[in-house]
Amino acid sequence: MRILHLGKFFPPHPGGIERFVADLAAAQAAQGMSVRVLAHAEPGSWRSQHLRAGDVDVDLAACHGQFVYAPVSPAFPRLLARAIREFQPDVLHIHVPNTSAFWAMLSPAARRIPWIVHWHADIPLDSRRRALRMAYRLYKPWEQALLRRARAVIATSQAYADSSAALAPWRDKVRVVPIGLPAAPTGEAAPSIDWPAAGLRLLAVGRLSYFKGFDVLLRALKQVPEASLVLIGGGECDMSLRALARELDVAARVRFTGRLDMDATGQALLVSAYANADVFCLPSTERAEAFGIVLLEAMRAGLPVVASDIPGSGAGFVVQDGETGTLVPPNDASALATALRRLAADAKLRQRYGETGRRRFQREFTLERVTPRVSDLYRQVLARGTSTPAP
Repeated sequence: MRILHLGKFFPPHPGGIERFVADLAAAQAAQGMSVRVLAHAEPGSWRSQHLRAGDVDVDLAACHGQFVYAPVSPAFPRLLARAIREFQPDVLHIHVPNTSAFWAMLSPAARRIPWIVHWHADIPLDSRRRALRMAYRLYKPWEQALLRRARAVIATSQAYADSSAALAPWRDKVRVVPIGLPAAPTGEAAPSIDWPAAGLRLLAVGRLSYFKGFDVLLRALKQVPEASLVLIGGGECDMSLRALARELDVAARVRFTGRLDMDATGQALLVSAYANADVFCLPSTERAEAFGIVLLEAMRAGLPVVASDIPGSGAGFVVQDGETGTLVPPNDASALATALRRLAADAKLRQRYGETGRRRFQREFTLERVTPRVSDLYRQVLARGTSTPAP
């Protein structure tokens, strides 16, 4: 079976979706499939690239920048046509959101191939960014056309599928397959990132964006003087979060590492951070946090987790409240602080959550569990024949 994945970016570009696409492609290749990935080079790259990631061919289209998170890449449709012509895929596996995926609808060759749409997240209509809400008016017709033509749609949790207005007309096509990670992290542990103070070692990982809730975490940290925080990631809120840490007088207990690329060095530092933390925290505030791949990384490392219980998000599916960690109301610094103080005072509870979380990860979220479910869906789609949905 020949699978062509269409993604947005690809490692070492940071991001959970990017990492999952790379891991899934590698796992499929290890199972004997022929796999190719088409994504974008780093924003600001004016030349397309071809590389080999293990047994997977990867094409990265030149990307001149981003407009409201959408890659500006005139090269993408040309590379898509070339990949289809040369590779002749049996299935087009499209990961969204990604505006460049819409080029498949304008390609007669692409329309002759069965599509699987992997729905990683809705466009957040409750976003603070007015430009994003306005851009969705142009995006929505293309999004719905993509879903109309898809043979099947993968949602990463039942909770997210049920709460998605965009998926509502296509519920009969939706199949739930959670995200998976390799059973063990790749890369050797590097010398540990030092925590800035003694006491409970908190770890948070993610893009420093408004919906990640790291401002809420800093306000909670103010109320937990026995804890310090390592915050891994870069993004548009970097400077404002550093300023808030100074304003709250917690800067001495916070280490901002900046962005870690998912190259060998970045992976090694991340492995070390998970290995040396006491508690992992994901304080996101909106459904833009659709799943929380970093929660899986924490569970794999045996860390107890504290996460926001966001209505309609998959985070509440990944974290079992009172079993693998604690769920708290989003945007509630006091509730988050209470959960952190409880874990700081109870090492046995931290150990129990961590061990239960590791077992849950191994039972449900490894690539060895997830990849066969995706392959089964490919076979089901191909067994239906070659007819395509009406435009």
